[in-house]
Amino acid sequence: MFCDMGFFPSVLLVEPLGVFANDLPAGTIVDIIPEVNIPSFILCHSPLNPEVIALTIAALGVPTPAPCIPIVIDPWISPSNVLIDGIPVLTEGSVCECLWAGTIVLTGPSPALNVEAI
Repeated sequence: MFCDMGFFPSVLLVEPLGVFANDLPAGTIVDIIPEVNIPSFILCHSPLNPEVIALTIAALGVPTPAPCIPIVIDPWISPSNVLIDGIPVLTEGSVCECLWAGTIVLTGPSPALNVEAI
């Protein structure tokens, strides 16, 4: 997955619910917890991120990225109509929004990794 305000791609992390795709556990639209489900994209360059603002001010106005901590408030929007326990699963193209104005998109055929394997 990637965030348009982040610097590097990341990988969605989910706990196994007993449903697998491509030998990996399937995620659902409620897998939005920062650092638990959505790891850092390393650096953030959003002008709405308070840390970016502070670092930019300290650099006398030169835009300066800050460490990324994705803050997602609302569930993912998934194009899938497949449900696990009544909750839509995540598929390639699922999208969620970070509080700092980043759009996070799932890419690739395998949207999740098993947290127990890490």
